[in-house]
Amino acid sequence: MRVLVQRVAHASVVVAGETIGKISRGLLLLVGVTHTDSQNDLEWMAKKILKLRIFEDDEGKMNRSVEDVGGAILAVSQFTLYGDARKGNRPSFLEAARPEQAQASYQDFVKMLKLLGSVPVETGQFAAHMEVSLLNDGPVTLMLESPTKEEK
Repeated sequence: MRVLVQRVAHASVVVAGETIGKISRGLLLLVGVTHTDSQNDLEWMAKKILKLRIFEDDEGKMNRSVEDVGGAILAVSQFTLYGDARKGNRPSFLEAARPEQAQASYQDFVKMLKLLGSVPVETGQFAAHMEVSLLNDGPVTLMLESPTKEEK
């Protein structure tokens, strides 16, 4: 599982001209799922994101989590995080999970964020053409990847 985490002042997602998800201060998550991801990977990632200390404290150090600052999360599915463009000019998406698995995993991940966390969680729409707008705060952007079986 790969998640691109962006600390934002605000973010929103629009589908067919309608805003379907919108947050103020918090985290925009672009979520990619691969075919080997398990429920353990989803839970690990949800816990990591909820506790990730990338918001500044009173001394200006990144020492607070999204929960600590009363922020929110906007989670958007993005299979292209598993795109591989090392060969040729057209990316290969063989490492991305098939749509059925990816949708179920994405939905489970969102449920885990809501269950394990205490912050509002908004979402995009799986497999839709989305217009995602954000105002980066910092900017602070991190790529997280769930541990491999060897790392666990």
